[in-house]
Amino acid sequence: MEKMQSDCPYPGCFFCVMKEANPSKRRASVLKFFRELPSQDDDGQVLPISGLWNTAMAHPNDPEFINLGIFECMSALIWKGLKNRRWLSHDQNIYIPYYAAHIIGSYTMNMEEFAERAVRAGVIPPLVELLRGRLTWVEQRVAVRALGHLATYPSTFPAVADHGEVLELAIQLASSSLEIVYSHFYQFVDRRIGYHCDLLTRGMGGVEMESRKAEEWASQLQCWSLQLINCFAFKSDFLHNICKADFLVKLPGMWGGLVNENSPAGVGLLRTICQSKLGRGHVANIPGVVEALCNIARSSDDWQYMAVDCLLWLVQDSNTCHKVIDRVASTMIDLADISVLGDYKKLGDTFVTVLQECMQQYANSRNSVSTHTKEQIDELLSSKQSLKLEKNMPKEDLHIKQAAALVVKLEGNSLFSSGNIAGAAAKYSEALALCPMKSKKERVVLYSNRAQCYLLLQQPLAAISDATRALCLHSPLNRHAKSLWRRAQAYDMLGLAKESLLDAILFINECSQSNDPDLSLKQNKVPDYAERLVKKQMRAAWLFREAALKHGGIHCEGEASDAFGHEADDSEWETASESDAENDATGEADDETEWKNDGHQESLYEKS
Repeated sequence: MEKMQSDCPYPGCFFCVMKEANPSKRRASVLKFFRELPSQDDDGQVLPISGLWNTAMAHPNDPEFINLGIFECMSALIWKGLKNRRWLSHDQNIYIPYYAAHIIGSYTMNMEEFAERAVRAGVIPPLVELLRGRLTWVEQRVAVRALGHLATYPSTFPAVADHGEVLELAIQLASSSLEIVYSHFYQFVDRRIGYHCDLLTRGMGGVEMESRKAEEWASQLQCWSLQLINCFAFKSDFLHNICKADFLVKLPGMWGGLVNENSPAGVGLLRTICQSKLGRGHVANIPGVVEALCNIARSSDDWQYMAVDCLLWLVQDSNTCHKVIDRVASTMIDLADISVLGDYKKLGDTFVTVLQECMQQYANSRNSVSTHTKEQIDELLSSKQSLKLEKNMPKEDLHIKQAAALVVKLEGNSLFSSGNIAGAAAKYSEALALCPMKSKKERVVLYSNRAQCYLLLQQPLAAISDATRALCLHSPLNRHAKSLWRRAQAYDMLGLAKESLLDAILFINECSQSNDPDLSLKQNKVPDYAERLVKKQMRAAWLFREAALKHGGIHCEGEASDAFGHEADDSEWETASESDAENDATGEADDETEWKNDGHQESLYEKS
């Protein structure tokens, strides 16, 4: 041991200490190292701290360093960086507060016992100072991560909440994080702080890699801020501070992006808010939030079930039902054929029951439901009654109905091919009325065909409704390629970039797995029309888009490329309604409307 230490340029080197074979001597030396490190001003301190960072990431549940005082050491180092700017700017000490806060977060993310030790060690006050922005956004990111872990546990949440400013700081950070990272780092390549670039890429990449990682970290900064707020949202005492209209209306747009798809982000926080009566009251009063929840509930988003939870709770609450029923009924009706979603086993039946109870509740109430909503719900209840009757119907009768529906569908196909789109839509509606409710495959085709008609008739809301119904009937759920593509185009018409992007990506995934020659990817190449739409929506849904427009446009100084590359001006991008519908990959084995004749396509679009 003495020989190793004499060869090492750093007295009391942490790495030399860890090579000690005797466990009791090693523990004693590590204990001494943690106690003395904050008071030392030697060069090279960042090396053992980065080693501890690696250890904490790899073994977050190992109690050895916890018992030897790592939390006290990290807390003291953060304070030193905040109070002694001369030390902070010396050597590579600028990295130390970041690593220290990250180490605290890693050791507290799984074990409540470790979190309690961290609180007793006094880590919260220095983390709060980092959260304030006393250093930079990079340290804010790891501070909000650590505080979020500490706030997760019942035993340590009060200690975080005692710092009254934490919630307000987290709300501000969730709202402004993307703009902060864009304006302080992403926008001006030649002004990027060196240690930020090193931390982002670990010295392994250039400007493009820095930009990609900056987008990922910005998303994490926002999502971890939302996770911290979420811990407060479970406590009714804090809901008034959270449920401010200007903040709630932003939540559906906070979605993590494609770089952070594992976080429920804004919809996750809305779900927590909607679990309480007080929270539902605030959400129901903001039409934009309810409509956004409807869009997420219809979508192929991984967090679809969270939006569904919110809608169900809002309708089941007698204090909010009359405020939202006219806005959410159509969404619930579109989803009424879903069987399994998340923990729901018979979700469609749940929707039917809830809507039926709502109608009974307001039958003799002053809070009336609109005539249109009543008609929609009555139609749904009638269809469910038809399904019950079909169970006792002779098979011959069902076959007759199915055959009649097929004849009418073929008439619709013929009208569609001749360019009579409105006539074709009417025929598909007639076929749906004839088609047995249990004939799910046939109904998927009919809804999807009618969705295509509505697209051409410039009725995107109706197209979304029909495509959603087809996707709900399909098995597996949300995996009918043609309906995904048609809904992606309809969302594009409405300017809903995120929803359009998710459907377009799923469409490509389905095509890659399809045996249908009209849908399968030729030579593993994504169809041009799908690629165009995905690129367009990636630009429109880019996390930094609003910040870039606010601070001088999408293009960055120094020709830095964004996460998906800069293209020419927007005029080069055709809307789905103008071009991509022409390339709608249709033609299905179950006799869906076929578009194999290019001449028919041209004449059809001239007429429509």
